[in-house]
Amino acid sequence: MLEKVDLTKKISKEEYKEKMPQLEIKLGRLQRECKALGIPVLIVFEGFGAAGKGLQIGRLIQSMDPRGFEVHTVKNETEEERMHPFMWRFWTKTPSRGRIAVFDGSWYRRVLIDRFEKRTKNKELPLAFHSINSFEEQLSEDGSLIIKLFLDIDRKEQKKRFDKLAKNKETAWRVSQGDRERNAHYDEYAAMMEDMLFKTDTDYAPWTIIESMDRRFATVKIYTTVIKAMADQIEKVRRHNAVKAKEKAPGQMEETANRKSEIGEIAEEAGNEMRDLQVSILSKADLTLSYTREEYKEKLDKLQSKLEKLHGELYRRRIPVVLGFEGWDAGGKGGAIKRLTARMDARGYVVNPTASPNDIEKAHHYLWRFWRAMPKDGHVAIFDRTWYGRVMVERIEGFCTTEEWKRAYKEINDMEKDLYDAGAIVIKFWMHIDKDEQERRFRERQENPEKQWKITDEDWRNREKWDQYENAVNEMLMRTSTDYAPWVVVEGNSKYYARVKVLQTVVDAIEKRLKEK
Repeated sequence: MLEKVDLTKKISKEEYKEKMPQLEIKLGRLQRECKALGIPVLIVFEGFGAAGKGLQIGRLIQSMDPRGFEVHTVKNETEEERMHPFMWRFWTKTPSRGRIAVFDGSWYRRVLIDRFEKRTKNKELPLAFHSINSFEEQLSEDGSLIIKLFLDIDRKEQKKRFDKLAKNKETAWRVSQGDRERNAHYDEYAAMMEDMLFKTDTDYAPWTIIESMDRRFATVKIYTTVIKAMADQIEKVRRHNAVKAKEKAPGQMEETANRKSEIGEIAEEAGNEMRDLQVSILSKADLTLSYTREEYKEKLDKLQSKLEKLHGELYRRRIPVVLGFEGWDAGGKGGAIKRLTARMDARGYVVNPTASPNDIEKAHHYLWRFWRAMPKDGHVAIFDRTWYGRVMVERIEGFCTTEEWKRAYKEINDMEKDLYDAGAIVIKFWMHIDKDEQERRFRERQENPEKQWKITDEDWRNREKWDQYENAVNEMLMRTSTDYAPWVVVEGNSKYYARVKVLQTVVDAIEKRLKEK
C-alpha cells in the first residue's frame, strides 16, 4: 500500500489560502450536526514520527467547538493501564454520543512501536489485531464514526525533520532515541506499518493515507477526508431516521398491520414449533439437588477458608478474576455473592450491582460501563447482573433493536476473549430456580418487613414473560458459553446447594489456573 503512495503531491500557498476558509466552515457545521444527531466520532492519527501528527491535530481542532471534543495523547502504558486488558484504556476514552475524540497515537501502538521494540511478541500479534478489529467493529455498529488517518513521509524527510527538531533546545525533547532507532531501521518499521494497514483496513473503519511531505497538502487532505466521512455518516443517520419515522406514519402502520395479519398465523405457528425444537439447557438442571444445614455449614467453612488463601495468591501472582451473576428474580444471586466474599480481603474485590443504564451510560456503547469496571491484575470484579442484559431484558422488553441484540452475542464473546487473553479468569453463573420456587420466595419477601424492599411490581410482571425469558436464556447459554468464559448453571431451589456450588466452582477455577502458571 505505502509503496504506491505519491509523496510528491503539493499545494501552492495561494490554493491553500483559497480552500481552507470553506473547509473550516464546513467542519464546524458538521461538528454541530453530529452533536445534534448524537453521532460519536473517533479521529485517529497514526503514521511515521515527525510526519506532523501534532501539528495537524492542532490545525484540525481550530475549526471545532472546544466544548465538543477531547484530544488523547497515547504514549507508553502507565502502571495502572498495564494491569488491565489491552483495550481497557481505549474503551474508557470512547466518546459519548455527539462528541469527538481525537487520538494522537492510538490502540495501534501495540502493533507498531511496541512490536518494533519487542514489547509485543510475534505470537501476541494475532490476538492484538483481533482485539483492534473487534473494538472498531463494535463501535461502528453502535453508530460511531471512526476516521483513521495515516501520515506518510519518506526516510530522508523524516531524518531531516528530526535533525531540525534536535538542533533547537526548545524542541529537542520531541525526538527520542526510539524515533532515531525507527528511522535507522525505516524499511523494517515500514513493513510493520504495511502489515498493520493491510490487517485493519475495513469497510467499517478504513484507513486514509495522508501524503505529508507537504504540510499544506496534508492539511487540506485531512480536512477533506474528515468532512467527507462526517457528511456521509450524517446522511446515513438521517436516512435511517427518515425510514423509522415513515414506518410510524399512520398509513404505514396500517399497511404493516395488514401484512402482519396475512402472515401472522404462519409466523405464530412456526414460532411455536421453534420453541418445541429449541435446545433447552435449563431443562437439564436437577433442581432437587440439596444439602442439609449440617452439610452446608461444613462445606461452606472449608471452601471459604480455601478462597481466603487463594485470594491472596491471586494478588501475589497478579491474576484478575471476573465473575458474572445472572438468574431469575429471587434466584439467590445476592446470597451467593455474600457467601463468596465473606472472607475475601475487601481491598481486593469490588461487587458491581448493575441497574438500568443512566443517561451518561446510555450515551455510550452498552459495553462501555462494564469495561470501566473490569479489574486490574490481581483483583476480583463481581457483577450482580451483567452485560447479558442486552440479550435478555433489553431484547424482550424492546429496549434495543433486533439487530442490536443479535450482534451482541459476538460482541460479548469478543470482550470476554479479550479479558481471557489478558490473563483473567472469567466465569458466568446462571442462578436457576423453577417458577413455583420463585413464587414462594416472592411471597416470603412480601410477608417479611425486612425483605419487602426486595420485591417490586416489576418482578411480578416479569413472571408473566417466563417462557420468553427462558427461551432467551437458553439461546444465551448456547451462544456464549465458551472454553475461556464458561456459563455455570447453578441449581438453586436449595440455597445451600447453590451457594456451595458457586464457591466450589470459583475455588476449582483458581486452583486450576495456579497450577497452569
